[in-house]
Amino acid sequence: MPEITYFKPAGIPLTRLQEVCLSVEEAEAIRLKDLEGLEQEGCAQRMNISRTTFARVLGSARQKMADALLNGKAIRIEGGNFEMAVRRFRCLNEHEWDVPFEAMINTPPQCCPTCNTPSIMPLWPPGLGWGRGGRGRQHKGRRNW
Repeated sequence: MPEITYFKPAGIPLTRLQEVCLSVEEAEAIRLKDLEGLEQEGCAQRMNISRTTFARVLGSARQKMADALLNGKAIRIEGGNFEMAVRRFRCLNEHEWDVPFEAMINTPPQCCPTCNTPSIMPLWPPGLGWGRGGRGRQHKGRRNW
């Protein structure tokens, strides 16, 4: 989630402003493509959506941003159809478990909850999981460690 979710033109009272609502996934599409400079295929993979869906989300986001900037409207970032990523871990003893996004931010795992070994590794790279699946893209048979 972005830290700042509301932008308004300077000098115009809130009571006189119209708003444009940008969904969280539209904001993420703008961030990946226009701020990080990734190609659309890479952006789509990071968001765990198809390239054509990414292009549609990005087009909608850019249209809303242009409307707000050129017509003096406020921008609110909220809602959308997304789930925060869940990170899957495995220890060297082959135990696997999921850690919710919120827990990863506050207290990342230090050891396996089953056998207590500190030898743990994530099963897939960070940055995935913005799509509807909620767990990111899992690569069967391939370990990222």
